[in-house]
Amino acid sequence: MQALRVSRALIRSFSSTARNRFQNRVPEKQKLFQEDNDIPLYLKGGIVDNILYRVTMGLCLGGSAYSLYCLGWASFPRN
Repeated sequence: MQALRVSRALIRSFSSTARNRFQNRVPEKQKLFQEDNDIPLYLKGGIVDNILYRVTMGLCLGGSAYSLYCLGWASFPRN
């Protein structure tokens, strides 16, 4: 009987009342991303997008440089 009470409490806590805790922020995000303010789409999210973009570009450039280094190292025969 105790398990039945616990399961009912869990069902009640995860039912439709949990959806009302968060407000719908989609319209304000749509406004932000549809503004014509000469900022690229991948940077319109703010400082976090800018940091993620720079880290990604750094990793890509570093990986490309390292692959060229490895290719150059492998192209010369060892003695």
